[in-house]
Amino acid sequence: MIEDIVKRLDPLPPKSKLIIFGGGFSGQRIACVGRHLGIKVLCSRRQENSKGADFIFNSDKELSSEIFEGATHILSCIPPLSNGEDPVLIKLKTQLLNSKNLKWVGYLSTTGVYGDTRGEWVNENSSTNPKQERSIRRFSCEKQWLATKLPIQILRLPGIYGPGRSAFESLLSGTTKMVDKPGQVFSRIHVDDIAGSVFFLINLFAQGKNPSVVNVADNLPTNNTEVITFAAKIAKKSLPTSVPFEIAKKTMSPMALSFWQENRKVDNKLLCKKLGYSLIYPDFKSGLKNCFSNLKSQKRIAT
Repeated sequence: MIEDIVKRLDPLPPKSKLIIFGGGFSGQRIACVGRHLGIKVLCSRRQENSKGADFIFNSDKELSSEIFEGATHILSCIPPLSNGEDPVLIKLKTQLLNSKNLKWVGYLSTTGVYGDTRGEWVNENSSTNPKQERSIRRFSCEKQWLATKLPIQILRLPGIYGPGRSAFESLLSGTTKMVDKPGQVFSRIHVDDIAGSVFFLINLFAQGKNPSVVNVADNLPTNNTEVITFAAKIAKKSLPTSVPFEIAKKTMSPMALSFWQENRKVDNKLLCKKLGYSLIYPDFKSGLKNCFSNLKSQKRIAT
């Protein structure tokens, strides 16, 4: 629940105003938490009448200067363009540089910029070696944001999950696939901890604790089989037959296959040990229990 996130956070300064570019899964959750913290939040969507659209931001529409009035914090959740350019900076760089009240600017990136480490740990000091096109584009945008010299902080995220986007959705639809690839692990982060981390880091930034890059991941990288098995157990659903990766990959989409081609564990010690953020869902088990409770409350699953 939102209250569980808010009670862990310090309030932001009075009259804070957060503008979020990209009101998708993470952006909407961050916006909701911000409003419960008592600050003004404006969140963009690409189209009129989209859920949570406080204003429209796309390549066709000019943005009113009123949006920036009084803005103290900016967060971009928008993916790069196909050429690796950042859509927010292309249209709004001058306005951002001329904004006199900005205390913090955040950019949600991906841990994919580290590339494949064959299951080894990566941290913020690890070499970046993106191989997937989407990760190469993200890394390009990271560099563009850092080059602005704004009070910028890059948050690198692994696989994102949460209520409505977890292992349960495929279990309920009967599309779950148990892919067996020995040694393969994935790191994850619950959407509530993305929101919690954003506001935690905003407050620390104001105190002068401002690392330019922070990994936002939970404590327990693990394989997909363990995640699906745990979800099936608490939902009392049967598991599909396990399929070796070499067979499963023949029917995977290019996007799905690209995730399985990289193997790394994301270290969160900077966020959780050095900076002191306390994860709401420190591993996939606690996070999935939250997702399951949400399903039960919506009566989408038998209990």
